[in-house]
Amino acid sequence: MESLGLIAGSGQFPIIVANEAKKQGLRVVAVGISRITSPNLLFSVDKLSWIELGNLSKLIKEFKAEGVNQAIMAGQIRHVNLFRDIKFDWRTLLLLRRLINKKADTILGAVANELEREGIHILESTKYITHLLPAPGVLTKRKPSRKEIKDIEFGFEIAKKIAGSDIGQTVVVKDLTVVAVEAMEGTDETIRRGGQIGGGKTVVVKVSKPNQDMRFDVPVIGLGTINSLKEAKAAVLAIESGKTLFFDQQTAIAEADAEKICLVSVRIGQSGRIEFADK
Repeated sequence: MESLGLIAGSGQFPIIVANEAKKQGLRVVAVGISRITSPNLLFSVDKLSWIELGNLSKLIKEFKAEGVNQAIMAGQIRHVNLFRDIKFDWRTLLLLRRLINKKADTILGAVANELEREGIHILESTKYITHLLPAPGVLTKRKPSRKEIKDIEFGFEIAKKIAGSDIGQTVVVKDLTVVAVEAMEGTDETIRRGGQIGGGKTVVVKVSKPNQDMRFDVPVIGLGTINSLKEAKAAVLAIESGKTLFFDQQTAIAEADAEKICLVSVRIGQSGRIEFADK
């Protein structure tokens, strides 16, 4: 049986990937990160080993011992963790010293390259769960108003610029004004902060990076995102179609409908303008 390595961050993302990969007949060998990965992952994989964040040598050793030659990175490892008390192994220290900066893409790309050099090919994190990438369209009963569409278009352009600088992938806007920009705190905190500043009825836009590497750091929303929208009294959440994973879709959409929150999946058309439906 072919083995798939799984480098597991936080949340349900790794669990969903593991379950889908096993449905396709793969043996899933996971490496979890202490105090970050959910222990529940144990019930969805064939083998689970644990490492401390920053121990790249042990990660490679675990995969090689299991004959893993392809792997997926799934789940968040918050960038802010790099500024906490972490004991990096010698291999990770050498890797970090070679980096030109400490942006998320730079770090993850360097880790992926190191694994590739060891014969472990990193697959796109969405490979087994493409059905969770919504196509363009309105996902809820309520459609965006003309005013909200203008805010979505405005926010989409700003969000792409922010994402291109690897700062964050979410912006909160209202009346064609930027209310909040995501940084290391994450999407949920950005949404809540936007609600506090904007006073509700805000429009949240979440996008992929302009040259999104689908192997890691793919935008994700789910039930937790909807709860943050409710708390912030936000009016709309717009995501980028085909590049944003949507977990717990049925429950999340039902919650949004109950609060009359509009969820919409958009894309950039050939004209350069955003589109709200397949044509």
